[in-house]
Amino acid sequence: MAAATIVHDTSEAVELCPAYGLYLKPITKMTISVALPQLKQPGKSISNWEVMERLKGMVHNHQFSTLRISKSTMDFIRFEGEVENKSLVKSFLACLDGKTIKLSGFSDILKVRAAEFKIDFPTRHDWDSFFRDAKDMNETLPGERPDTIHLEGLPCKWFALKESGSEKPSEDVLVKVFEKFGEIRNVDIPMLDPYREEMTGRNFHTFSFGGHLNFEAYVQYREYVGFIQAMSALRGMKLMYKGEDGKAVACNIKVSFDSTKHLSDASIKKRQLERQKLQELEQQREEQKRREKEAEERQRAEERYLVREWRERKREEKLRKREQKQRDRELRRNQKKLEKLQAEEQKQLQEKIKLEERKLLLAQRNLQSIRLIAELLSRAKVPGGSLCRRQPHPGCPRCRPLKCGWCHGAVSPLAAAVPTKPGVALVCRSR
Repeated sequence: MAAATIVHDTSEAVELCPAYGLYLKPITKMTISVALPQLKQPGKSISNWEVMERLKGMVHNHQFSTLRISKSTMDFIRFEGEVENKSLVKSFLACLDGKTIKLSGFSDILKVRAAEFKIDFPTRHDWDSFFRDAKDMNETLPGERPDTIHLEGLPCKWFALKESGSEKPSEDVLVKVFEKFGEIRNVDIPMLDPYREEMTGRNFHTFSFGGHLNFEAYVQYREYVGFIQAMSALRGMKLMYKGEDGKAVACNIKVSFDSTKHLSDASIKKRQLERQKLQELEQQREEQKRREKEAEERQRAEERYLVREWRERKREEKLRKREQKQRDRELRRNQKKLEKLQAEEQKQLQEKIKLEERKLLLAQRNLQSIRLIAELLSRAKVPGGSLCRRQPHPGCPRCRPLKCGWCHGAVSPLAAAVPTKPGVALVCRSR
């Protein structure tokens, strides 16, 4: 559908539902065709933009709301123009229809034809003949007779609940807007059904050229009169929204009668069964996803447990190694202390042995000194109480001369008094 356009003149707007700012505005379109001459010079072409500017200049003091090219060929260019009011269409047609355009650089004149836009809207004859000739329709049943309007290109934001803050259309708003023409039996907005796209294989989220999200809807009236009044009111109209700030925008909507038994009891029941199946299938998928998720969570928990155990083992092993290192260090420290103590004890023992040996040596020397003195004193004594002087006495064992065991020289009695080991000869002082 076409994008929403700004409306400057709302004098021809008809109220649809003022509570939601919705109005109906007449479609004020026209078709303009410009016949193109045969181009005699190769490489020369006619500018569509220049033709459009010439058309805009032909309406004098008025201006188009929109003017766009709908079709362009070698023989003609077709434009679709829109003006603000229905009353301006005739004056625009008078300025354009049958007139000519002279382009610079071209000798031929371009003829202009303009006519009011033919609206593609079903008539009463269309739906009466359709339901009369359709063999699979039972006009006594709702949805199989002319009672349902099919609307396309409705802006979602215009039919949303104001207090909800959402831009999704509401069935309640749709009912309030179209119950003006008669009592409504049922409505359906396919885009609100999360299973509808899967059921039909269609995408119900459509966008206009302006980027606004549009939707389609079905409105079923309880009486034929309501259907007739709604179709008559919507014929040749576009939907207009007027905001609280007074600014108005309008968009074209497509209106037709439902020929697919969309809101018949059989179709509704069929959709409910399909929706139920899809819900069960979705529940199964969700259950499968839940089981997969639980299995994944269990696997993750096991992995976390294994990782935790591995880390715990690593930590315990690290602690054991640390404790072992501490024990080894303590053992080496104790070993060093023990070796040091043993070394000190050994040193003390050696010193004690040396001391004892020194004492023994001193004792031996003292003993030798005592023996020496005793020997000297015993030799110094002579029989009869006299001491031996310088002359030795014959036969006196103490005064006999002694000889050295090495040189056989004489040894003094003082040297002979030094005790010696058995079998060791006396040695003179020269030795």
